[in-house]
Amino acid sequence: MSRDTHSTPADSRLPAGTRIGAVVSSYHSEITGWMLDSARAELLSAGLSEEDLVVFHAPGTFELPFLARELAARDDIDSVLCFGLVLKGETEHDRYIAQATADGLVRASLETGTPIHFGVLTCATLEQAKARALPRERGGELDKGREVARAAIETLRAAREIRTEGDRGRS
Repeated sequence: MSRDTHSTPADSRLPAGTRIGAVVSSYHSEITGWMLDSARAELLSAGLSEEDLVVFHAPGTFELPFLARELAARDDIDSVLCFGLVLKGETEHDRYIAQATADGLVRASLETGTPIHFGVLTCATLEQAKARALPRERGGELDKGREVARAAIETLRAAREIRTEGDRGRS
């Protein structure tokens, strides 16, 4: 189910000093680049400074979990965004790559205690990928880069609330 990525919570500002990492597949770089650009715009509008978005490139989608885990393990990173594209082929290869990537990203997030966000498109065609990756202003339908950035912002906010509530419960 797609979320309405145009609604913005009132408390969507990122605290000063927040650092977000991104791991972006170089395979299908035009598509993944659109998602990164859209995510960057959303994060900057939420108060993240340009130098606090750290971007690394992976050769493909399959390498995202390892690199995301390396980035998430850093003490200076609060959240990690991952962008990739897996296209349907003539065989079942795409299903194995997509499932391994999803499982690896979840595991890496739980192991490091750092939220890692899934911005991997799984599409049948490049046209479908473009519709999902491009911002609406440029003719896209879903703007997944913005959606993933928004999920990161909301997750960090919710984690702060949980920790704050936990601190109050101990008093």
